[in-house]
Amino acid sequence: MVYHVYILASASGVLYTGVTNILERRVRQHKAKRVEGFTKKYDVTRLVYCEPFGQIKPVISRERQIKSWRREKKLALIRELNPEMRDLSEDFTA
Repeated sequence: MVYHVYILASASGVLYTGVTNILERRVRQHKAKRVEGFTKKYDVTRLVYCEPFGQIKPVISRERQIKSWRREKKLALIRELNPEMRDLSEDFTA
């Protein structure tokens, strides 16, 4: 099984970091506003970063690490792999 730590962004720049075992499904849930809470409230739906892991413990550690960072460091991480901050979910197949 593959797990992902992922970062979503809103049009206004709000960031959200999460973990999932099925990235495409989880992002679609966020986009459809089926996930109650922060992402729904702040319209955080654009996938701007994801990182795969083969085991759950390392992905949870990585999520905690990223969540502890200041905004500037999170943005630097995102821009390292996605300099245009484009919505990576556009690459998902239908």
